[in-house]
Amino acid sequence: MKLLQAILATLIILICGTVVFAFQRTAEFGFGNEPAQSNEKAEFSWSRLSYTSSYGGYGGYGGYYGRGGSWSRDYPKADRQFLIALKRLTRIQGRSTEQVVNLDSDDIFNYPWVYAVQVQTWSFTDDEAKRLREYLLKGGFLMVDDFHGSADWENFMNGMRQVFPDRPVEDLTNKDEIFHVLYDLDDRFQVPGEQYIRTHRTYEKDGFVPKWRAIRDDKGRIMVGICFNMHLGDAWEWADDPDYPEPFASMAFREGLNYIVYGMTH
Repeated sequence: MKLLQAILATLIILICGTVVFAFQRTAEFGFGNEPAQSNEKAEFSWSRLSYTSSYGGYGGYGGYYGRGGSWSRDYPKADRQFLIALKRLTRIQGRSTEQVVNLDSDDIFNYPWVYAVQVQTWSFTDDEAKRLREYLLKGGFLMVDDFHGSADWENFMNGMRQVFPDRPVEDLTNKDEIFHVLYDLDDRFQVPGEQYIRTHRTYEKDGFVPKWRAIRDDKGRIMVGICFNMHLGDAWEWADDPDYPEPFASMAFREGLNYIVYGMTH
């Protein structure tokens, strides 16, 4: 009897350990040096910017599995589903897994296209702001998404002014090439997050009108693509949910793909 109890106890411990390990491995998507990440040959790698949040360090909303900070909103599911769309809808040979980068080292220079969310919460040290500025001026492309309303805009700009204190932000128009490099996106509309399923509102806070904005380099190249008053990442994440409207998901994928193609060719 004691032997049977000991065996059962051992099995329970092993099962619990396996579950914890599986959870930790899943939660680590984007980190480490797994063969699928480090050895996979690709012409494009999706990278997401990790940053220190001004609202409690690396706390914030947490990621898809409840880890990380505000930077990890919708991560990693949104990233993975976008990479599936990239493979199906373009001829770009993209790496099948995402990568998280930060501004603590020069590793970001290995990834010429980077995505950032909840940027109303970001904050930079002087060294981090300098590294991001150098990254962008050397040809890097930053796409920001998922922030809403006037207060979020001002908080976003507090960080952006550290990076580019003297470069203007401009509104993009239908004539801009970024809306025509792959899909013609003259008829853009506001893409809401998953909250639309419950509220039927396309906006959050006082962000009633979607804005596509940019910061350019001296040659006119867009360095920072700003998707304001919209939540494209949520649309990617919830694209497989039958309750989330397909037109929103389709528009979100098309916009993201255009930004990637533009970043790769400019």
